[in-house]
Amino acid sequence: MKVMRDGRRVTVEVTADGAGLVSHAGSALLGRVADKLGLTSALSRRLGVLKRRRRGHDPGWVIRDLAVMLADGGECVSDLGAVREQDALFGEVASDSTAFRTVEKIAGTPGMLDVVRAAHAQARARFWALAGAPESLTIDVDATLITAHSEKEPAAGN
Repeated sequence: MKVMRDGRRVTVEVTADGAGLVSHAGSALLGRVADKLGLTSALSRRLGVLKRRRRGHDPGWVIRDLAVMLADGGECVSDLGAVREQDALFGEVASDSTAFRTVEKIAGTPGMLDVVRAAHAQARARFWALAGAPESLTIDVDATLITAHSEKEPAAGN
């Protein structure tokens, strides 16, 4: 499968051997979908007022990378490191502190959450325009409990 980030074409080989990129290839495609639907550029335009320096990370890209990290199983800002470590797929990713400051600015600036919602709504509308709105949408959440047995189960804590 081919993934393009920052104008670079990268060939991704997906294997089941547990080496290399492992599960992150699909995450890169999720980021690419956000780019193609215009979500990243809409976030960049609308959150541009938060950027204080010409250099530095674009707030729209930071939010997109955080969303990819969450979809990839991340639970906190420091989990962005899993995305950052795969620069061949994701390009340059903001540091944890930069990502945290971006989220903090959005949460602390009046009206910024509405700006993010508007960018999301714009991308969602573009998706439905391209894909066609279905008559119904089914979300199948599969939560399978896996139990593990151990002879030490009745043991007391130490």
